[in-house]
Amino acid sequence: MNIDPSEIIDKGIVKGLSIIGEKFSSGEFFLVELVGAAEPAQKVVKELLEPELKKKAEKTKSKGKVVIGTVQGDIHSIGKNIVATLLFASGFDVIDLGEDVSAEAFVNKAKEEGADLIGASALLTTTLPGQKRIIEALKAEGMRDKVKVIFGGAPCTPEWVEEIGGDGYAENAMKGVELAKKFISG
Repeated sequence: MNIDPSEIIDKGIVKGLSIIGEKFSSGEFFLVELVGAAEPAQKVVKELLEPELKKKAEKTKSKGKVVIGTVQGDIHSIGKNIVATLLFASGFDVIDLGEDVSAEAFVNKAKEEGADLIGASALLTTTLPGQKRIIEALKAEGMRDKVKVIFGGAPCTPEWVEEIGGDGYAENAMKGVELAKKFISG
């Protein structure tokens, strides 16, 4: 049986992780269950599905370039990794800067790569200002009108994103992909 790896991700892994995420949000599950579900899902995607997705991506035109990372001072990566994987599975070139990334590093990599979009996560309230610094760094480089910026993470809200001048708020991985498609395609 030959199943498209993106279908496995969309209809299997994402669906399962969404259920876990909902239960975590409602307080029924705790962080241990969230991490316990995300880690094997990431391993399956990285080791089994990503090689197949790369073969497929080589045959298709990229939908756009996305620079993604977790803001400076924050080392959490589960949500960011899921978003990066789903963006990749959706046909985007994804440049994952990892965790604890400075605003300048986001902007420099976006400039270097000719990125269409920056996605930045903050999981701690104390690191939210790192998202604002990305907007400020883009303005300082004269790039604010050239790159769309999506923010997410537990303490992040639509009101915060609007206040700091971001383009979009992603409450979950699927929303992040939807916004990327919307911003880059038109």
